[in-house]
Amino acid sequence: MEEAIRNFPKQFAWEPKIANFEKWKALGKYILCGMGGSHLPGDIFQNVVPGFDLTVHQDYGLPRWRDDVLRRTLIIVSSYSGNTEEALSSFEEALKNGYPIAAISTGGDLLIRANQHGVPYIEIPDTDIQPRSALGFTFKALAKMVGRDDVAEEATVVGEQLAETAGMFEQRGRELAVMLRGKVPIIYASNKNYSIAYNWKIRFNETAKIPAFFNTFPELNHNEMSAFDATDPTKELCDKFHFIFLVDTVDHVRIRRRMDILEQQLVERGFEVEIVSLGVGSMLDKIFSSILTADWAAFYTAKMYDRDPEQVPMIEEFKKLIG
Repeated sequence: MEEAIRNFPKQFAWEPKIANFEKWKALGKYILCGMGGSHLPGDIFQNVVPGFDLTVHQDYGLPRWRDDVLRRTLIIVSSYSGNTEEALSSFEEALKNGYPIAAISTGGDLLIRANQHGVPYIEIPDTDIQPRSALGFTFKALAKMVGRDDVAEEATVVGEQLAETAGMFEQRGRELAVMLRGKVPIIYASNKNYSIAYNWKIRFNETAKIPAFFNTFPELNHNEMSAFDATDPTKELCDKFHFIFLVDTVDHVRIRRRMDILEQQLVERGFEVEIVSLGVGSMLDKIFSSILTADWAAFYTAKMYDRDPEQVPMIEEFKKLIG
């Protein structure tokens, strides 16, 4: 895992190519079907290109849309291994109904089926890393598949910038790991930065093997925050939480105000709150810089608890049990 994090910026130098290109069409409307680390590039893409007509589907089959709409939508099935059963069910349903379809994977059954049926696909490099760690590859592949070469080119530049400042992210991550010892992180961000907060959460879950949760402003001000207005009978339930606020300089002024006030309220109630700035670069730079920080924070948290930061044994056990 340490090597995967250090090499992450290099992923953006890779240039994706669409196989069966003659069958590919940029339709202007897209669904990304994927689970776990395979849907993360779709979440990020929605943040980077606001208003882009891309829907993320995390389930079996396809969204319950009208047939005529699905026929005008490119259904992109993403599975890092190529063997994720939910993604394969999406592929089969799209194929059975004759909908436009494409695939992104390192191989497995997904690319075998794509080859058999002449479906456009992008084969991403298989460097023996976890799906969550391959986000540079999968993001560029998605940008290529939806016809946004400009976004893919911007990602290449961001990768070069990340390589130049890599040490800064590791240091910040190490500091956060020390702060979080014995604590359960709760990550808060603006709704537009949902994808960043979610990525932080899953890195603590999968890499550090600890509980972690996330939510977004302003919705959390209407419900979740009330849970931390602890009294003596409930204080013990709240003692383990440590809040991380991901602050963006371009967040709506009222969102920033909400963050400031909630931080004050939480501190007054005895909670620890850490402010993590997303910086001042492009949206793509902010996202991947923040995710690198989260990677290092989770990595050093895993080391602190003597856990393997790479493997996910409980998930693998579940896959065997479900059959």
